[in-house]
This record gives sequence, C-alpha cells and structure tokens, in this order.
Amino acid sequence: MNLRRAGALAFAGLLAAALSAQEPRPRAGPGGRFGNPPDLETYIARLEEQGRAQWQRPDEVVAALGLKPGQTACDVGAGPGYFSLRLARAVGKTGRVFAVDVESVILDALRDRVGQTGLTNITPVLALPHDPLIPPGSCDLILIVNTYHHFPDGPTYLQRLIAALKPGGRIANVDFQKRRTAIGPPLEQRLAREDFLKEAGAAGLRLVSEKRFLPYQYFLLLAP
Repeated sequence: MNLRRAGALAFAGLLAAALSAQEPRPRAGPGGRFGNPPDLETYIARLEEQGRAQWQRPDEVVAALGLKPGQTACDVGAGPGYFSLRLARAVGKTGRVFAVDVESVILDALRDRVGQTGLTNITPVLALPHDPLIPPGSCDLILIVNTYHHFPDGPTYLQRLIAALKPGGRIANVDFQKRRTAIGPPLEQRLAREDFLKEAGAAGLRLVSEKRFLPYQYFLLLAP
C-alpha cells in the first residue's frame, strides 16, 4: 500500500516524526483522531525547540516568501503555529493569516499561543482531511511545510488550494528531500521533489521559483 495515499494522516503528528525519525508515533490524545500526543505541552515544546530553527530556518523561509503588509497568507498544516505566528508578523496588522489544521485540540493550543502573543490577525480553521476549507479567492500566498505528502489526494487538494488563491497568488511547498538526512521522517513517507512537481503540474501549477538554502528540504514556489 502506498503510505502517502493510505488516508488522512495527522498534520500535527508530522513534525514530531520529522524531529526524531526514531521516535515512535504518539498515541492519540483526547479527541485525537489523527494520532496526536496526549501531552500537548511536551509536543509543542518539541516543535518549538531551539535546535529546529537551525535546519528549518523559519525566518529565512518567511522572508523568502516576499509577503507584504496587508496581504493574506495561509498556513496549511499549521499545528500549534510555528509558521503561522511568523506569517502573521510578516503581513502586519492589516493582513490576515488562515491557520489550517485537521485537529481541534491542536488548534486550541494555537489559540492559546496567539492569545499570549497579542496578535489579532490569525484565523484558525478546522479543516477536513481532503479540503482546507479556505474561502475562495482569499489568499495571496499558501504555505505548506512538511505536510503535502500526508494529503490523501495531493493533486485534488492542490486544486482546492488554487481555488483559494487571489489573482497572482502563489503556493509554497517545503518538504523533506527523498534521501537520508540527519533529520526527517522515514524515506517511505517522503515525496521526491520531481514527483511533487509532476503532481503539481497535473493540478495546474507551474514552478516559478526555487530556494536552495534549506539543508534537508526542497522549497518550491508555484503559481497557477
């Protein structure tokens, strides 16, 4: 069975595996239909640990997106907000960020973190595994980090994301290269850059830019 197509896996459970490929999959917590850990505080701390910034380079990623104040961005597979908070600062008070995840418990944690930061421009969105439920024509940029290969039907999901773009909008995909790396999930859970681009092309997207500063991941910017 193709693990990538095996069903709707947890967006929130992905990064835990990415941070430690040897770590067993956490057991489902309260309401955890997607295999989220019972100890959310420990889970969030692991996602936010200082060492992650050294290879994920989140500030550089957000800067490379070229967002402007007042724009609308979307973080698909937002988890507790590792990128959502940074996107919110990039688009400013007049901008908007849709933080999309499939697990309500994780979105509750995101809301708590947003409240602590004082940011008022993040809208959590409880999505379906096959549909991000983002308003049509609403986004200047959609960011997907370490999540695409967990969509049940990647090209169809991309088409739904395309429908959520404004004219001139872009989709950015950051995911692990299909090779052995010091950090990241097992090889069988990864999607090669070339295979992703084939699926993106089938969905109606073209590659417009590629960033090469991440040590373990490809970083692709696409447009319809």
